Amino acid sequence: MKSSVLFLLIGSMAVSAMAQSIPSKVYSWSQSPVVKHTGYEDRTILEGTTRDFADLSVHAITLFANQPPQHAQKLDEEQLLIVKEGELTLTLGEKTKTLGPGSVALVMPGDLHRLENKTLRPLTYYMMRYTSNEMPDIDLTRLAGGSFWVDWKEVPFKPHDKGGIRRMFDCGTVMTKRFEMHVTTLNAGLWSHPPHTHRAAEILLMVDNKAQESIDGVLQPARAGDVIFLESNVPHAIQNTGKEPCTYFAFQFE
Repeated sequence: MKSSVLFLLIGSMAVSAMAQSIPSKVYSWSQSPVVKHTGYEDRTILEGTTRDFADLSVHAITLFANQPPQHAQKLDEEQLLIVKEGELTLTLGEKTKTLGPGSVALVMPGDLHRLENKTLRPLTYYMMRYTSNEMPDIDLTRLAGGSFWVDWKEVPFKPHDKGGIRRMFDCGTVMTKRFEMHVTTLNAGLWSHPPHTHRAAEILLMVDNKAQESIDGVLQPARAGDVIFLESNVPHAIQNTGKEPCTYFAFQFE
């Protein structure tokens, strides 16, 4: 028994050692590898470790139409979902909601949930999963009901001099001290702000049009569907390089 446990421990350490830290850069939607399965496609956009997460991955899942319902499941990690196209029918515990493009859901570890496409069109959503470097010493069964969704149609747009903003959520979670998400609309030609840094890591997700991200002084182009990862304290700023407003999700976590 002891040798068996030791073998598992060594294997776990080896996997951790092989995991690569995620570089701060633009991750292209069109160049991300896609694996086709029966009834769905899985596009891997980024995966690895960060300053605060022992593992972090961002995938885009496309569920085809006319698929049988998935089984409800529980995860040990935390999960963020963002609807890209189509309609996601999400069940959290005893509650069910159909969410359209732009809507998000945050699923806590241990919460029972089900993801379904009940329409006649494909459904595509981003799925971000992550586990903290500092695993919480808690009983996950006590967190039942901690998951939530935010319906895009119910989030007010607040205009400002550079475009506008939608505030999605700002809270602590099981795996983060603080997780904040908003959606920015940036007018043509403008920078969101001068290059700056902050303790929290950040991900930007381009919804439409095009932009460029300054990452540690290097400009990198970004288009609709692309994901931008910015590690803690890396200097960055984004500019709309198109002739129309561009929209992007921005979320910070630590």
